[in-house]
Amino acid sequence: MGIDWLQVLDNLWHLLFAYALAVSIGLNRERSRRHFGLRTFPLLAVVSCGFMMVGMSVISSTDGEARIFQGIVTGIGFIGGGAIFKGEGNVSGTTSAASIWNTGAIGLAVAFNRFKIATFLSLLNLVTLWGVGRLKRDFIDENQKDE
Repeated sequence: MGIDWLQVLDNLWHLLFAYALAVSIGLNRERSRRHFGLRTFPLLAVVSCGFMMVGMSVISSTDGEARIFQGIVTGIGFIGGGAIFKGEGNVSGTTSAASIWNTGAIGLAVAFNRFKIATFLSLLNLVTLWGVGRLKRDFIDENQKDE
C-alpha cells in the first residue's frame, strides 16, 4: 500500500490554511498578555481541523461525522471555559474564550472545505479584537472614568 502524495498535500494544505488563519488571533492575544496566545490559537485550529479530517476519512456516515464535530465543539468550549477567570467582582478572559471557540470553528470550516467561512471567521475575530477593542478603550472606558 503506497502513499497517496496528492492526499498528503491536500491534508497539509488544509492544516496550514487553518494554522495561518489562527496565527494573527494568537498574536493579538499574546500582545495583550493573555494566558492563551501565539502557540495556543494556531494549535487549536490545526487540531480541530485535523480531528475532523481524520474522522471524515475513517467514518463513512454523516452521523459519525456529526458526533466527532460535536465532540470537538464541546472540547474547545471546555478549553475556552478555562480561559475565564472570576474574582473580586469582575470577570476576565471572556474575549479569549470566545476567540478560542471561534478558532475551533475556523479549523472545522477548513476541514469541510469552507475556506470562505473560515476566512470570514478569522477576519471578524481580528476586527473585534483590534478594532472594537480599540473603540472600547478609547470611548467606553474613557466615559467610565468621567463618571
